[in-house]
Amino acid sequence: MRPSPSRRRLPTTLRWLAVVAAVVAVGTACSSTPTPGSTAGGSTSTSPGSPSTATSTTTTSTTTTTTTPTRTPTRTPTPKQTQGGSTSCAPRIVARMGPDERAGQLLMVGLDAGARRTSLDALVTERHLGGVILLGGWFDGADRVRAATRHLAGLASDRATAGLGLLLAADQEGGQVQQLRGDGFTRMPSARVQNQGSPGELTADATRWANQLRAAGINVNLAPVADTVPTSIGRANGPIGQHDRQFSSNPDRVSRMVGAFIAGMRAGGVASTVKHFPGIGRITGNTDFTASGITDRTTTVDDPFLEPFRTGIQDGVELVMVGSAIYSRIDPGTNATFSKAIVTDLLRDRLSYDGVVITDDVGAAKALAAVPVAQRATRFIQAGGDITLTARPSTVPAMHDALTRKMATDPAFAKLVEAATIRVVDLKLRRGLANCG
Repeated sequence: MRPSPSRRRLPTTLRWLAVVAAVVAVGTACSSTPTPGSTAGGSTSTSPGSPSTATSTTTTSTTTTTTTPTRTPTRTPTPKQTQGGSTSCAPRIVARMGPDERAGQLLMVGLDAGARRTSLDALVTERHLGGVILLGGWFDGADRVRAATRHLAGLASDRATAGLGLLLAADQEGGQVQQLRGDGFTRMPSARVQNQGSPGELTADATRWANQLRAAGINVNLAPVADTVPTSIGRANGPIGQHDRQFSSNPDRVSRMVGAFIAGMRAGGVASTVKHFPGIGRITGNTDFTASGITDRTTTVDDPFLEPFRTGIQDGVELVMVGSAIYSRIDPGTNATFSKAIVTDLLRDRLSYDGVVITDDVGAAKALAAVPVAQRATRFIQAGGDITLTARPSTVPAMHDALTRKMATDPAFAKLVEAATIRVVDLKLRRGLANCG
């Protein structure tokens, strides 16, 4: 800390005596024996879309697993770091992971409400997956959700997930998009209704909702929606406006409510996700269900509708979800998911976001149907992204194989995967899902 100009300077003799004392203290410290059990890179601080229906089909992998000394995933001290930035610990963890383990950490798969909770066991353990999202409407209350998340969390081990815990996610925006309901979950109003209160009231509500999620074993919420729908489009906007998923048509108001929602989630111990970057409020088609009407011809790199995302980033949001629309004034003809101009140049460089970037669903989304399944993961990494989310478990093997194959033949791509994995591990360290041991 820079000394205050108002502080009185010590007399010269006293200053020299202080210097001598400091030198003696340093010499004593340097000659002392380290405390048993101390670890370099450790820390003394602790850390506390539209709905899609995933299929329950599971494909078994024969990927070879790289084993390392046992690293049991537990809630552990979190290394100090800036939001999204790399710690001294995450690169060390990633350095001892094999290519197949790194690839797995960059995939999140959907567990449908109608599937058995064991239906993803083979994928998670053999493909070393980093996360699971509950999809399809889990409306039977918190007990069933807790049983599923407890089972999934129990799959994490050194052999299965490189000693890293799972990101367990849900879509809990409110209104029509609340995947977890029933006893133990408050019925959440839509974002439009949430906007009728003050930011402080929303933070209080979001804290309560986050407490319910955490109690049910969820550690990531794929919310809030940061999209702004102009009044000129309104309910003609298929993915957001039609379902009252936006807070407001004023980006400044959206920014305040996004910040309030994130603050509440953080207070309740759940990571947040702002979506769907760089905004899907100006299109008419829903990318989940169509490839038509998904081109935004208005949004630019300095658009005011980016402000809610900027607010989320400045508030330290843990994830940013990139949508699948096309932006003709930024990267014509390219879905945002695969656009380096959007993910790297705009989000990471221009908006200075260095945290985890996740896709919207790329497994079942009609907007991406023309893109081969295997390329959906590799192209996202090449654009600068991290976690590929798929609602269809059957797509995981192709994506995982594509990532590992490309790492083996393309050193530049392998570097991108390494950087992405470090960002994911950083997030897991902050969530207590990894340790530096």
